[in-house]
Amino acid sequence: MSVGAPDDGEKPARLPDTSDFFSTIAMATDSISSLRAFVHAAQARSFTAAGSELGISASAVGKAIARLEGDLGVRLFHRSTRSVSLTAEGESFLERSRRILSELDAAEIEFAQKRATPRGKLRISLPVAGMLMMPALSAFMRAYPEVQLDLEFTDRLVDVIYEGFDAVIRSSAVTDSRLTGRVLGEFHLMLVAAPEYIARYGVPRTPEDLARHSCLHHRFANSGKFERWPLRRGRADAELTLPSAAVVNSIEPLVSMAEQGLGIACLPDFAIRRQLSEGALKPLLEQHVEHTGYFHLLWPSGRNIAPKLRAFVDFMAANLLPKNAASRQRMSGPRHKKGA
Repeated sequence: MSVGAPDDGEKPARLPDTSDFFSTIAMATDSISSLRAFVHAAQARSFTAAGSELGISASAVGKAIARLEGDLGVRLFHRSTRSVSLTAEGESFLERSRRILSELDAAEIEFAQKRATPRGKLRISLPVAGMLMMPALSAFMRAYPEVQLDLEFTDRLVDVIYEGFDAVIRSSAVTDSRLTGRVLGEFHLMLVAAPEYIARYGVPRTPEDLARHSCLHHRFANSGKFERWPLRRGRADAELTLPSAAVVNSIEPLVSMAEQGLGIACLPDFAIRRQLSEGALKPLLEQHVEHTGYFHLLWPSGRNIAPKLRAFVDFMAANLLPKNAASRQRMSGPRHKKGA
């Protein structure tokens, strides 16, 4: 693959009328493949990364893009030994290419819906705490062996459409008119501690008692802010400055620390279902804690949903948080009335 920087004085060529070229793409498989290579390379800003996503070599990506440039009569990328970037013509062509591929994908989905078995790769973005969803994800893989999951765990707010995800799972509602979604279930934050810790330091009776305890805090990785403990005093929020025995930016270490008797943690009930049922963790200050959160699954709207995604949506809605509220009642005992 030859690379080279454009001359400083080079002026970008005007993008020609591509309507005839697009008609050719609709009929030519090799042109469609070249177009997909171009879009992946443009999004990744790398021929190597594009080749990895497409399962071909970087050289094959470069040749496919070279054919496109030859057909169009323009340069789509600035190339250097370290990186590639879109030219002005490449930026314009990228938007048109996405529309073309979107239409082709929609047509493929319509045909795929006629087949009974969901199959193919499914790219999903999940929060970092999504590791705690692995039992449901593993069960999905066993139920649908012909669907290949491509999972990215991040608390970064991804652009589902631009970055090429099929769907995203988030614990907060995303107000994006380009997306449609479904609530997968609700969860609740709880204050918990190990029996060993409670035996040593006693049970806090009021929110103010927490000032004398070791508190284990969760800090959001993307914002750096502490997760607020949803403490209530009657009908009002209890605004308290709590001590910090430890601060981590992931849920799993907090669960481990709490189990080892190192302090009190504020954790989502779905993450500690086993520990609560086995008695390894005990709920605290239940009458002073009030919180309900929801997991949402979102995907691009305005198109037919592929069988593989439909299967994933339905399965996760049924299995991610199965009867979570009811199981929480059984594990932690009857709830006290608010303000009690």
